Amino acid sequence: MRIDFQVTEEFDQKKVYNILRGPMKLSDSLIKKLKKSDGILLNGSSVRTIDMVKTGDILSVIISDSEETSITPENIPISIIYEDDCFIAVDKPPHMVVHPSAGHQTGTLAQGVLWYFHKQGLYTKIRPINRLDRDTSGIVLIAKNAYVQDQLAKQMQKNQVFKAYLGIVHGIFEPASGTIRLPIARKEGSTMERIIDSSGYDSITHYETIKTYTDISLVKFILETGRTHQIRIHSKAMGHPLIGDWLYSGIPTNLIDRQALHSHQLSFDHPITGKRIELVSDLPEDMKKVLEAYY
Repeated sequence: MRIDFQVTEEFDQKKVYNILRGPMKLSDSLIKKLKKSDGILLNGSSVRTIDMVKTGDILSVIISDSEETSITPENIPISIIYEDDCFIAVDKPPHMVVHPSAGHQTGTLAQGVLWYFHKQGLYTKIRPINRLDRDTSGIVLIAKNAYVQDQLAKQMQKNQVFKAYLGIVHGIFEPASGTIRLPIARKEGSTMERIIDSSGYDSITHYETIKTYTDISLVKFILETGRTHQIRIHSKAMGHPLIGDWLYSGIPTNLIDRQALHSHQLSFDHPITGKRIELVSDLPEDMKKVLEAYY
């Protein structure tokens, strides 16, 4: 990928480094990589970061799409929601881990996406922008290079990415919509479980009841913060745990074999064009069946 910036009067006689860090919004780590790969050009020729630019110059960076990775690709079918030269959005099924780990060496989403990339002639690392629990389904966004990853990560940090989930909970929220603001901390002695605790991180979840049934509800959750298990913990704290949540609900069910939670919407500004990207993933079949059981 090549990114060009035409120098305006505002940046006349500024150092290349100031342009890279300023209007081009490159991180220091990426600038270091570009220096090593000779990927910084001024009017088509290699340039140092301490060199000066003048009005009308074209400063360019060449982002490599050829990188080594330790992940082994696997021929796993993936469902693509959106793709362009910058990123790919995939609809992750339940019971699939996003990235290989000690307990999940194979069958991951990353390995399936890597296989797909290789078929397209793209040899790059897998860079997930958002991560979902193994049993949470829905949209996972993956950057195709370090620059795009940096830009999307900054939007995440500034809360400029809209993240909405659909969940099926026990009972009915009163009121039907509102905001849950309860701090979340890791449970002492556990590497996985989280709890509501005053010593934890500030955590904010907005919710809106979409439809109520006899004793369950379909609820839309909008994350303002992104703590581990945030929706699951906040739902439990309100007395309405997610159906099928083996970790945070003591209510048994045979209607679904995982927590009924789905990453439904993801919206953000395109890191190159600035256009607002709106991604949607429909409710999966296993969650539809839960609702159908209450018709």
